[in-house]
Amino acid sequence: MQRVPVATYRLQLHADFGFDDAAGLADYLHELGISHVYCSPYLQAAPGSKHGYDIVDHHKVNDELGGAEAHDRFSLRLGACGLGQVLDIVPNHMAISGRRNRLWWDVLENGPSSRYSVYFDIDWQPHEEKLRNKLLVPILGDHYGRVLARGEIEIKRRGGEFYIQYFDHQLPAAPRSLPSILSAAAKESGSDHLAFLADSLWRLPLPSLTDRASVTERHRDKEVIRVMLERLFAETPFIGEVVDRTLEQFNRDPARLDEVLELQSYRLAYWRTAQQELAYRRFFDVNTLVGLRMEDPQVFADTHALILKWLREGVLDGIRVDHPDGLRDPRQYFERLRQNAPDVWIVGEKILEPGERFRSEWPIDGTTGYDFLNQVEGLYVESENEQTFTSFYAAFTGEPTDYAAICRSSKHRVLRDLLGSDVNRLANLLLEVCESHRERRDYTRDDVVRAIRELVAAFPVYRTYVVPERDEIAADDRRYINQTIDSVKGERPDLDPDLFEFIRDILLLRVRGPLETEFVMRFQQFTGPAMAKGVEDTVFYSFNRLVSLNEVGGDAGRFGISPEAFHRFCQQAQRSSPKTMLASSTHDTKRSEDVRARINLLSEMPDTWRQAVERWSAINSKHKTRGCPDANTEYLIYQTMLGAWPISLDRVQTYMEKACREAKQHTSWLAPNEAFEKATRGFIDALYNDREFLDDFEPFVRPLIEPGRVNSLSQLLLKLASPGIPDMYQGTELWSLDLVDPDNRRPVDYQTRRSLLAELPRLSAAQVWERIDEGLPKLWTIYQALRVRRRYPASFGERGEYTPLPATGAKAHHLVGFMRGKHVVVLAPRLVWQLAGDWADTQIEIPQGNWHNVLSGRRILGAGKLDLGRLLADFPAALLVKR
Repeated sequence: MQRVPVATYRLQLHADFGFDDAAGLADYLHELGISHVYCSPYLQAAPGSKHGYDIVDHHKVNDELGGAEAHDRFSLRLGACGLGQVLDIVPNHMAISGRRNRLWWDVLENGPSSRYSVYFDIDWQPHEEKLRNKLLVPILGDHYGRVLARGEIEIKRRGGEFYIQYFDHQLPAAPRSLPSILSAAAKESGSDHLAFLADSLWRLPLPSLTDRASVTERHRDKEVIRVMLERLFAETPFIGEVVDRTLEQFNRDPARLDEVLELQSYRLAYWRTAQQELAYRRFFDVNTLVGLRMEDPQVFADTHALILKWLREGVLDGIRVDHPDGLRDPRQYFERLRQNAPDVWIVGEKILEPGERFRSEWPIDGTTGYDFLNQVEGLYVESENEQTFTSFYAAFTGEPTDYAAICRSSKHRVLRDLLGSDVNRLANLLLEVCESHRERRDYTRDDVVRAIRELVAAFPVYRTYVVPERDEIAADDRRYINQTIDSVKGERPDLDPDLFEFIRDILLLRVRGPLETEFVMRFQQFTGPAMAKGVEDTVFYSFNRLVSLNEVGGDAGRFGISPEAFHRFCQQAQRSSPKTMLASSTHDTKRSEDVRARINLLSEMPDTWRQAVERWSAINSKHKTRGCPDANTEYLIYQTMLGAWPISLDRVQTYMEKACREAKQHTSWLAPNEAFEKATRGFIDALYNDREFLDDFEPFVRPLIEPGRVNSLSQLLLKLASPGIPDMYQGTELWSLDLVDPDNRRPVDYQTRRSLLAELPRLSAAQVWERIDEGLPKLWTIYQALRVRRRYPASFGERGEYTPLPATGAKAHHLVGFMRGKHVVVLAPRLVWQLAGDWADTQIEIPQGNWHNVLSGRRILGAGKLDLGRLLADFPAALLVKR
């Protein structure tokens, strides 16, 4: 029987908050009503990892969290408190972290003949001949020759192991590169034994890349020689000293050192070369996260052994799969996972663009909730004010407002500046395809590169899921491919339409073959990174019209949705994925739910907002340095401060540095513009010290605080009662005015939360509301709603019903109302600034019965038509249960 959570609570584990710290929260979370603790990845990650997505060893629990023993204590403590556990897993990639990742270390040492070369998504035969059967390692701070001449690269020895050192970076020395060193040392020392071992290394056979037995045999022989070297150096220290002196001689001679480095299975290079020449698939543009070939059964079995063991033993009840769109064949992966874990709750981090459907053929329970987040977010944005809001944004900032065009332009930029090596890999493959078709062979590299960039930039969703080997192509896949190609042909008549038609035929499986199959699969793996880097990590920091809409999977060009659209979304969710996860804040959101809830109020007051921004801009113009920051950055600063106020100066400064670099308009991570960043820091400093500005800004924010909180409570109630499994991000059970990471990963004050939770059972709704500044209404809503979910599981389960309840009267559009099953009614307000607490003649009709509003404590006998003003007088939202 599947172990489905009632509600999950996400914990971010790291060295300063490990398993024992998390175990200490078990009783608190159980009392809150949580059923499952949902942990960030905790397999062995790179040293100092703050998130766990940079795994280096799939067979080990992270030592920095307390290791296997602390993990056992944690799991036992959860069980003792009646809690289950959900784990975030990372199948798409691993971290490159020196010798800590023994698989990658072996690949660096042995190249394509490594036992683990099949684990990683590496192109060993790239277009550049110099990189064939070699890995590009772009870690140098300058051009290779200059670095070599400065003596910054050295060969070193530890026992019988030899390695290359470049500052903090260590890389293995290939066995074939050592004989010249050992032979020179043998000649000086007169050691026949050392000469024999040098000769043995020369004679190591090159294994067949298709014969894994020969690979294993070579590895065994190499290890024997290493052990013999280690024993020789230990038993005859003099020989070891001679070898070390020989290494020093090589290190002082760039020519001899270069000869050794050229014999490695990798090519050391200037870090900027990664933008064009990297031959392995990465996680987005992160060079230190290398893609795994999870389609290989051996890779799946090896990397999932420990996770599957925990699932079989009941240590885990569920898993969250990170970035499945990076995998070659997500459906195949999920099917393999489900076969190994038939009774486990599985959700995937599938980012659904507006209008995109969840793939029902995937044998998982749903997404991680960003689709819900963006639906519910739109309810609190006043659509009727879109034109006014947009016009002011354009006039104040001078920025374009055609959102689709902005996204396409931004994707073009990251394809050129960040993902060039990925474009080149695809282009090489398409050129090979063209070469195999006589009528296409004359397309040039430039033709192909431009066509790929145009198609990827115009792609409307993260990816399609065509699988040529299974002759699998869905109607949605056809629609997205055709839509994209038709769009590009219309917008770029200067490019050869015949090439686009040929690509269409390949992607739609009309032209088949091994190379064509490879192109289809790699194209699909690439459109997602372009969307993520171009839109989520660029546009969402530069298109600042209303920044509360700039969230993962969201469409910042869509200015609000109606209650009817929200109801349709929920009804579809109940039919197709009733066990999906529901999120409102996550470790990846750009702003917390409470910050967005407050910023959303601006959509209801565009003229008031415009006048305030114009006043503040006039006051603060004196703080700019040669016009910096620009008006768009200034506009983002005001929204950020308003959404998170009161917020410390250092938090704003840290956030704005990240936001400006991600926006890539005036500065970036690759090319920081110190003059612009210094001017922006100085501007923000001045705001915090300008009494004239603060005396205007703070009175403007103050009246927004309570309506923002009402928005937050309303969306919280919707999350707790809609079809799916609600997730709470750590700390958000009280008001949490957090920005993007690292701001949202600061320590949480659980002592305060424990104390407040202990008080709740003794408090009335009125007493809870009196202590609104402490966050009690939010804690209260979670506490009461989760008890209702436990008490009425049938209403919220797979067979539960979701029935919209329309209101009548002048303010009917301010309500989102629905029933779950026959026993639960949910009433949540929206657009509360305009509502101003006055429901006028608005009523809601609910079925006859004896009802109890668990949020206000009031009882309703008989029901029928109810006056919303009276119903919501004691608490701004209602959760009614039928007794």
